[in-house]
Amino acid sequence: MTINHSQEAFTKAQELIPGGVNSPVRAFKSVGGIPRFIASGEGAYLIDIDDNRYVDYVQSWGPLIFGHRDESIENAVIEAVKHGLSFGAPTEAESDLAELIISIYDSIEKIRFVSSGTEAVMSAIRLARGFTLRDDIVKFTGCYHGHSDALLVQAGSGAATFGTPSSPGVPADFTKHTLLADYNNIESVRQCFVDSPGIACVIIEPIAGNMGLVPADKDFLAQLRALCDEYGALLIFDEVMSGFRACLHGAESITGTKPDLVTLGKVIGGGMPVGAFGGRRDIMAHLSPEGGVYQAGTLSGNPVAMAAGLASIRKIKQNSRLYGILETRAKRLMQGFNDAAIKHNIGLQTDVRGSMFGFFFSDEPVHNFADALKSDTTRFARFHAAMLDGGFYFACSQFETGFICTAITDTMIEDTITAAENIFAELKE
Repeated sequence: MTINHSQEAFTKAQELIPGGVNSPVRAFKSVGGIPRFIASGEGAYLIDIDDNRYVDYVQSWGPLIFGHRDESIENAVIEAVKHGLSFGAPTEAESDLAELIISIYDSIEKIRFVSSGTEAVMSAIRLARGFTLRDDIVKFTGCYHGHSDALLVQAGSGAATFGTPSSPGVPADFTKHTLLADYNNIESVRQCFVDSPGIACVIIEPIAGNMGLVPADKDFLAQLRALCDEYGALLIFDEVMSGFRACLHGAESITGTKPDLVTLGKVIGGGMPVGAFGGRRDIMAHLSPEGGVYQAGTLSGNPVAMAAGLASIRKIKQNSRLYGILETRAKRLMQGFNDAAIKHNIGLQTDVRGSMFGFFFSDEPVHNFADALKSDTTRFARFHAAMLDGGFYFACSQFETGFICTAITDTMIEDTITAAENIFAELKE
């Protein structure tokens, strides 16, 4: 496999764009090698500018549940473009997509569209603060909710639960109201409520996808709901990644825990940049122009993005067997990896939620970010490079999630398992 054109493109990009990429993980820093510059996508495949083809297990980090260039979504976008790219005024498509999502998510009675997951989370937290008239928030180590200032935090010193900035450019005053808890550890959350009398909300990925795939325990989420109710705080489920990926009706239908607010993205844009936040009617009523909590965006509810989202969610809703098929393939892929790892005496932990899958090169189960950090990232980097050379495109970090799309066939899954087993034989040395 030759990647000369990608090498040249990366060299040029580094002269023009910080790190040569517009989102850091794309630079391949954690796995080494040269990022592939993509020319096109086709069903299950990515095709790079050197004309190499890869079975794509990233699918644009989740939104492409029907693969690249799905005909129905593509046609919906083309038709929408014929009427205009953006109006800065309301369209019926916004209400159509809102009505569709509300009909599917029990916890969403009203919804607002934005242009990204980061924007959705930032706005949902502002709304929670405006509704409760409190300042502090709780997030979990290892959960990523976008790059807004209040959420770029790391653990404080000593026993303090209050976060400190994890990025230059974020003033400490912006993170002093963010408390950190340990994922799947209810006592750490309880301590946050002891430390702060003014917690507005707790935000969590109920199916974490940004430390690798690490689902929250059902009992933990139930206890989290009870704590929020006891102290009058709102519970926010960040399903920007897992929404319409793990299942049709959201994490609440899997876990049995109902949030007050939900953030969505990825799949509801069908590949276009879209985010959303929604929840109880009384909470959403505090949002401008009904209430005093301000949020706005020129491109929010963009008609082309709404068309893509409508086509995607309608197609999902019409196919009741979709998630079962995708989950079966995801489980087969992870079972194949597990069998190969056992055969070659390699520690591997795997999990699946619907069309989402994850694996860690670790001897111990992974329940939180501390567990994830015990993974062998050097072994993962070797695995990633070898699979890429073999024509299989996995997320370029140990701490990311993989995705199955409808265009990935059983034969592709078996080919991937065979390639992985061959690589595991080399990794054990």
